[in-house]
Amino acid sequence: MCGIFGIWTTKLNVAEAVYFGLFALQHRGQESAGIAVATSEKLTMFKDLGLVSQVFDKDKLLSLGTGHAAIGHTRYSTTGSVVVDNAQPMMTTFKGEPVAVVHNGNLINTEDLREECIARGHTFKGTSDTEVISALIENADASDIEQAILSIMGKIRGAYSLTFLTKDKLIAVRDPMGIRPLVVGTLESNGYVVSSEDCALMVVGAKFSREILPGELLTIDAEGTHTRMFIQQSQRQGACSFEYIYFARPDSVFNGRSLYSIREKMGRNLFREHPVEADVVISVPDSGTPAAIGFGKESGIGFAEGLIKNRYIGRTFIQPEQLLREVGVKLKLNPIIDAIKGKRIVIVDDSIVRGTTSKKIVKLLRDSGAKEVHFRVSSPMVMNPCFYGIDTATKKELIAANFDLEEIRRELNVDTLGYLSLEGLLNAIHLPKQSLCLACFDGDYPIPVSNAMKKSKYLFDHVV
Repeated sequence: MCGIFGIWTTKLNVAEAVYFGLFALQHRGQESAGIAVATSEKLTMFKDLGLVSQVFDKDKLLSLGTGHAAIGHTRYSTTGSVVVDNAQPMMTTFKGEPVAVVHNGNLINTEDLREECIARGHTFKGTSDTEVISALIENADASDIEQAILSIMGKIRGAYSLTFLTKDKLIAVRDPMGIRPLVVGTLESNGYVVSSEDCALMVVGAKFSREILPGELLTIDAEGTHTRMFIQQSQRQGACSFEYIYFARPDSVFNGRSLYSIREKMGRNLFREHPVEADVVISVPDSGTPAAIGFGKESGIGFAEGLIKNRYIGRTFIQPEQLLREVGVKLKLNPIIDAIKGKRIVIVDDSIVRGTTSKKIVKLLRDSGAKEVHFRVSSPMVMNPCFYGIDTATKKELIAANFDLEEIRRELNVDTLGYLSLEGLLNAIHLPKQSLCLACFDGDYPIPVSNAMKKSKYLFDHVV
């Protein structure tokens, strides 16, 4: 889910530009942040654990120097623990020259590649798959950095949107299935920007140009842009459906369509499939709000704010005492009593994974005097874990993999429960099934996953 951002320009302070770009992508990862800057002589980098605003201040940005290109990363971990050695960018070398790497996604053959690198004498500092990519670049037998990148594309398997920075090139790569998003934009000053989402482009004054294609290697240098397809696209693609449902910001555009309008359509379809009589529609903010608005419009019930989110609470490295842990969602969500008390409530959320948070939210509504609580989910049941870059639970922990609809309804203590169907989701996204990864819903993984990897998350008798 990580956020990556890169820029090539001689008209802006590139470190500052990447800082603001990462700020716009903070929703994609909150565990660490880093920036690498390129000059004609060297690469300079700083990274640390924390939010973008916690890792960088004016002095740290100034210490990166003035260059013509930079890349940055904000991390959400799936492979590798939350330690600074796993923060990105990762620095490596190719033919003695420095190379910085940032990665969004997850490789499914990391262990095999790691063993291969260790056998060749490489020593690893961290545990992330991005460090494995860095090691492969360092050991690549190729004439130039682009050929080195192309050589490892035939080895790595899984989800990857990658950006590499050298002293004279910025290179962006997207995996052949296009699982994770990556776009390119242009600056009026003959500059270029790459980003996980187009919503970050306008922050630095860039205009959206296009999505980087699945299987494409895009190079930006002093002469402009150069592109090649390192692997031909197949008819089967695998864009992550959860990017549409939850991950990406609602003001981003995928495949020419606003995610806000897609999510609102999910809510409209949700009412058509699971109508209900109620007094008000509310959302689990913020990710459930567009679908709740769509549900409210389609039903004629109307949408209102029922829960207020404390937007200053994100992931924290401070572990609270047990008493505060038990406060749970009350730290993040506060009820508007007048909108809830004595009302028949429809609450809309984007998904239910383990069900623990949903159960606490329902209790909060009951305690606030809700007369009825009807839960609606703007995605299908999450039945399977993800291996491509989402830190989902083991199958034993997925509530929909272990209970039927009625059992989940009772577990959540709601009057009625309804999930959007797979057909309703596809109708809203407006893409054919073979263009998306829907494995968390239907178990059809577009890139085959080894039995050993499945065993770590998939079996009911295994708990991580």
